Amino acid sequence: MQSLAMIENWPVPVAAAAVVRADGTVSGSHGPLSRRFPLASVTKPLAAYAVLVAYEEGAVELDEPAGPEGSTVRHLLAHTSGLAYDEYRVTAPPGTRRIYSNAGFEALGEHLTKVTDIPFGEYLRQAVLEPLGMTSTSLDGSPARDGVSTVDDLTAFAAELQAPRLLDPRTVLAAMTVSHPGLAGILPGYGQQKPNDWGLGFEIRDGKSPHWTGGSSSPRTFGHFGQSGTFLWVDPDAGAACVALTDRDFGPWAIEAWPPFTDAVLAELR
Repeated sequence: MQSLAMIENWPVPVAAAAVVRADGTVSGSHGPLSRRFPLASVTKPLAAYAVLVAYEEGAVELDEPAGPEGSTVRHLLAHTSGLAYDEYRVTAPPGTRRIYSNAGFEALGEHLTKVTDIPFGEYLRQAVLEPLGMTSTSLDGSPARDGVSTVDDLTAFAAELQAPRLLDPRTVLAAMTVSHPGLAGILPGYGQQKPNDWGLGFEIRDGKSPHWTGGSSSPRTFGHFGQSGTFLWVDPDAGAACVALTDRDFGPWAIEAWPPFTDAVLAELR
């Protein structure tokens, strides 16, 4: 895909990207696909998927208590637990505000570790990474931000999100459906969004503006971006997903570069 070569013009030392269709075929790729990059918050969708596997295995229930008082696993996944951005401090009652929270995902990891007696990084490896052949991906540290992976590995994950093998498709559909609809909140790097819609571990595009995906991205687009200059989106209407990893922290360059790149990818897919 010619559009993927646009990453050559990004003001970053190294970038890699790929597009994978709903049937799992890779439409195109560019850059060092086996290079390992820090994912930052693109770790969260992987962590969420592990929690959903635990749910299907009966290790956790989505509506069981987890995190601060009154909060559940579902609240933590959907950033509605009331926990602050980066510290275990309650700033709102559960279910009333969309507060993007690294602390919430860390609480989620601690909860899963406690109920399964398996360290979260190891649970992720057994439940998600190993079955998908993601041998170059690891999590040593926070389930909110400490994952390391490659474009090759995340291509396998993007294929799984579109045609699930590890989860019942209905579970994946629930994860990509707005949880606690109508809540406003701040999308990091993009300011206040009304509503600031999220599923279970995945951000949902809906009508958000400004946004890190493209102007032609469908409202059903879901995914995540990371402060390390990384993103993964799935556009069900386009029947495709895109992964891009860089070694430059997110900033104005990404706000400027990513939407036209996504629009070019979607135009070429059409």
